[in-house]
Amino acid sequence: MLFKRNVLTKILNSGIRAEFAIVKDEGVYKAALYVSGRYIPGPALPEPLTPPKDDLTHWMGNRPSVGLTDEEAERIMREVELENSVLKHIRKLDDESV
Repeated sequence: MLFKRNVLTKILNSGIRAEFAIVKDEGVYKAALYVSGRYIPGPALPEPLTPPKDDLTHWMGNRPSVGLTDEEAERIMREVELENSVLKHIRKLDDESV
């Protein structure tokens, strides 16, 4: 997994810092959660929280999980989609030049 950049930083109720980053893994970009600088395995994109809790609509990570608002989840998903669209375009250009 190659780190690209941070997209969002949240300070949790416990005072711990959670960072959501764009990483490249197996040739595609995904979102990754880091809590106190440590990678937390989990879904590659925010997952819907069923049922939503207050303003939290999505989550990422497994032990701990971090809740996200709809706006935060959309931002992460949009950034991952943007990076993958650039990657797809570059690959298309490479294929055309061969």
